[in-house]
Amino acid sequence: MDRRPVYNDYGTIQGIDNPGYISSAPSAPAMSGAPAVPTAPPTGFYDTVPGYEGTLAGGGGFLPPPMPSAPLPAADNLPAQTNWNITSISEEAAREAFMGYASSKCCYSTAPVREGVITNLEPFNTYRYRLETFAETRSTEWSHEPYTGQPVDAFIQPAPAPWAITAQTPTFFQDQTQNIRVPYTSSVKSCHTCMGMGKMPCKDCAGSGNKLCWVCNGSGFRHGTDRCTHCNGRGRENCTRCHGNGSRDCETCRGKRQLLIFITLKIQWNTYKDDYVVEQLSGLNSENLNKVTGRAMFTDSQYMLYPVRGFPSASLSQASERLIREHQSKYFQTSRILQQRHTIELIPITRVNYAWKGKTHSYFVFGNENSVHTDSYPATCCCSVM
Repeated sequence: MDRRPVYNDYGTIQGIDNPGYISSAPSAPAMSGAPAVPTAPPTGFYDTVPGYEGTLAGGGGFLPPPMPSAPLPAADNLPAQTNWNITSISEEAAREAFMGYASSKCCYSTAPVREGVITNLEPFNTYRYRLETFAETRSTEWSHEPYTGQPVDAFIQPAPAPWAITAQTPTFFQDQTQNIRVPYTSSVKSCHTCMGMGKMPCKDCAGSGNKLCWVCNGSGFRHGTDRCTHCNGRGRENCTRCHGNGSRDCETCRGKRQLLIFITLKIQWNTYKDDYVVEQLSGLNSENLNKVTGRAMFTDSQYMLYPVRGFPSASLSQASERLIREHQSKYFQTSRILQQRHTIELIPITRVNYAWKGKTHSYFVFGNENSVHTDSYPATCCCSVM
């Protein structure tokens, strides 16, 4: 069966219904990128593990397994009956939101809210398209720990390939990291830091076991001919860090002289997200919308998504095609895509025009949270910060 990915006319991998988690075949891994510097010195310190040559140190990127093909999508994939419009908020809700905004500012008077007259409410339909790709990435690196009698299994049988190792996939779109010790890769080596001695010179006393007395600064006397009682006149005192031994346990092997060396498989599940906001010329900067939510008008979750078709705004449909193509092209090269999800939110935005003391002003009420933004507030003291 041909399992190569199939592309549609837009250069996008065709979508398929969610098949759940698809396990990869236990075949040899395919690598991308040049071999990195080994994670633990010195070069040649570790034996070569079949199937992992050139993939260790810093993490090697593995290509995902081939994806099944799928039939072409339908022309439209949005519900035809959806009402994509929204009316403006009520005058009462606009005034209440404005009062909350003014009251939250220590230097704002609420007089414009109480005395101002709302003259016009202008609604703007603003849509936000969001694409999320949940993908799994695997990398490997050499790890070590002090050897205290742990099982040693290197070369008892071939180590499993990175993508053949079973891992519990978390709930989709919940980021997580898991480290797994690769079976049949554990061996024992002399510690490379202390050369198998288990000890290293003490850094505090440079290996001498003693250092200048801090009370008499090495003179042996405190005042004139008064002998220093702290060091008994010697001018030096035993190093408290190494207890006068001049050496300390090696921090790498913790004095055990040997290390258990093994390969660690690092599995990362990440959600990659991109947004596109359809501008409606409301005058409100789109950055203000990053912290608010909207009304969910459409959502779809599949193993691989089709671009949105049939949306009233052509720019949103074009953005959907572009972002899906970019995600599938970018993350397919280094990860295994497990699920994709895209949503369309209608973010309510109302521009409120009002009059106060013979002048006209305006502010915006937006999002389900009825957040407020205004470029200028007509009743502030000089210490206010917008």
